[in-house]
Amino acid sequence: MTTVAPDREDWVLVRRPGQQELRPVRTHRHRRALELSLAVAVPLALVLWWQLAAAQGWIDPRVYPAPSTILSDGWDRATAGELWPDVWATTRRVLGGYAIGTATGYALGLLMGSLPLVRAALEPLLDALYVVPKLALLPIFLNMFGLGEGPQLALVAATVFFFVWISTMSAVVAIPSGHRDAGRVFGATPWQMFRHVLLPASLPAVLVGARIAAGVAVLVIVASEQIAATNGLGHLIFDSRALFQNDVMFVGIVCVAVLGVVFSELVRLAGRLLTPWAPRDRGRGQS
Repeated sequence: MTTVAPDREDWVLVRRPGQQELRPVRTHRHRRALELSLAVAVPLALVLWWQLAAAQGWIDPRVYPAPSTILSDGWDRATAGELWPDVWATTRRVLGGYAIGTATGYALGLLMGSLPLVRAALEPLLDALYVVPKLALLPIFLNMFGLGEGPQLALVAATVFFFVWISTMSAVVAIPSGHRDAGRVFGATPWQMFRHVLLPASLPAVLVGARIAAGVAVLVIVASEQIAATNGLGHLIFDSRALFQNDVMFVGIVCVAVLGVVFSELVRLAGRLLTPWAPRDRGRGQS
């Protein structure tokens, strides 16, 4: 709070502590409660409006089934064991491709960020490949690996690779040269330079890229499963739409949304555990 001292020839601004300074814990809790309420209220309001619109006939329930219908059908398919094979197939492909893409992207990004000549040699080629839509590579992967899990894993890995590579290389290049010079002055070995200089300085930015890649990996695998797979959530969505089973289609869409949110949050949580020194990447939970 800022006030002006009256009855003076030269006015003086006085800064008085507000509630945030006087009661930081209480203010933080109120802020968290407000944010949590908004996070729950907005999607809940949309779901309730959707339910009301379907019940009142404002929308065609055959095309846009009510949320209660989708929930009921999803529960029936889950209890009957018909949903889990597709969920597991998509999850397995995402995790496998994500692990491969993250490892290769981080290794190459670290190498290119540390060695300017390697960066000069490979960056133009990788920049050209980055702008190619990854789904356009699916026929190439089908020719290379044939039908099965190979093309799906390769497509997810290729997608994740570029996000992690770019974030890693940029983070390593942005490390101040003084950090490296200090390591050399103390006689750090290459492993010590990586462990105590490059890794701590670059990891926060790398994990941001990895979190973005987590969401994109789910999008890519669902699109790929609609084209070249016999199971998975993408195949479930496409196949049910072709059969005009829109309730099943929406069950698959909801499962994809839940899978994407869970996977992204797990990567975010891993980032917070691995980099406790880094600032949080969004304002949630901050006072």
